[in-house]
Amino acid sequence: MTADSPSEALASLSGERVDHRFKGLPPDAEGLTVGELAAQRRNLFTDGFTTPVLALSAERLEHNLALMETYAVRHGLSFAPHGKTSMAPQLFRQQIERGAWGITLAVPHQVRVARRFGIRRVFLANELVDAAALRWISGELDADPDFRFVCYVDSVRGVELMDAALEGATRPLDVVVELGAGEGARTGVRTDAECAAVADAVAGTRTLRLVGVAGYEGEVPRADPERVHAWLRRLVALAVDFDKAGRFTGLDEIVVSAGGSAWFDAVADVFAEIPELSSPVLKLLRSGAYVSHDDGHYRKVTPFNRVPDEGALEPAFRLWAQVVSRPSAEQAFANAGKRDAAHDLDLPFAQVVRRDGTERPATGVAVTGLSDQHAWLRTTGEADLEVGDWVGMGLSHPCTSFDKWQLIPLVEADGTVVDYIRTFF
Repeated sequence: MTADSPSEALASLSGERVDHRFKGLPPDAEGLTVGELAAQRRNLFTDGFTTPVLALSAERLEHNLALMETYAVRHGLSFAPHGKTSMAPQLFRQQIERGAWGITLAVPHQVRVARRFGIRRVFLANELVDAAALRWISGELDADPDFRFVCYVDSVRGVELMDAALEGATRPLDVVVELGAGEGARTGVRTDAECAAVADAVAGTRTLRLVGVAGYEGEVPRADPERVHAWLRRLVALAVDFDKAGRFTGLDEIVVSAGGSAWFDAVADVFAEIPELSSPVLKLLRSGAYVSHDDGHYRKVTPFNRVPDEGALEPAFRLWAQVVSRPSAEQAFANAGKRDAAHDLDLPFAQVVRRDGTERPATGVAVTGLSDQHAWLRTTGEADLEVGDWVGMGLSHPCTSFDKWQLIPLVEADGTVVDYIRTFF
């Protein structure tokens, strides 16, 4: 870590100067610090912001943070939300303050960001065999006794590479065997015999320590409640078998982890069935897309749709673009495209039109395609759309929304911008 304290590192974000790097911000704010601009509490629609501009709802963000905090507590789960969704240290800190065990990440660069901003517990939901990254993480562990780091292993070869890179390390690096979600799925060990072989390889090193098992149920082929529950029970059975074999002897806690944003209700169900093991079990949920939620993929598959009594997440992103061309009665173009909007799963959804301070539903307006810097809009006879109108669009898949914007206005319902969320991708 740097010499800065975590609070100083976060404070430094508000001291960053506003300039050409940050899309959508008012040109006349050039040279102000982010903190100075936030203190002005400008209005997104009337105080100089340029289109396209991505806005994050302050009220909906707060709602989503609170909902998942209470969900984890209600179900007896520890929570390490996947930070790769946002890569926003301000949001990491809010999640930690709301009781999160730590932050889940995917690649070494993301761990460096988290450490720069004082995150003390990191679960790397990925294999890690990069020697330079392993040596850096080992240095972090040696320098900070309070730093906890856990990552996946899924092969004997991977264990050998890790062991070689970590030769001479003072503290062993904690690992969990990743159970694959099935044939044709992503990473992870496929068979019980291979799981045992990987665990044996870990036990044969001095640089690694086996602390549990983990996986990602979202990769289960043809996922449905029955298949996902079955795979999660297989994950729990693997933990039980490892414990019976004495593989977790001497641990203060055993890690059992799963949980994307589509099936965390199944994780809660099955993790409630984990029997007593030789040490307390850290039941670690990793869902991350809930922070902003979305208007597409996750809105359709959220567990709260299956269990409505648990509450409901709210889409917190809205992308504002301006109509710049209306070549025909059936067609219009707005000035936001692939560089601005998530589009890997679904196209944006036209929701509202704003003209002269008045907002109305985007009746008869649909996004049919994206060019680099244009949204293709199909309009019917119901559409009241003119050049100059602002179109507010919902987005799908927050994982590819945050990464397109380095500084995102945090906006209250009346349009007042109360803060700016800095991202690091």
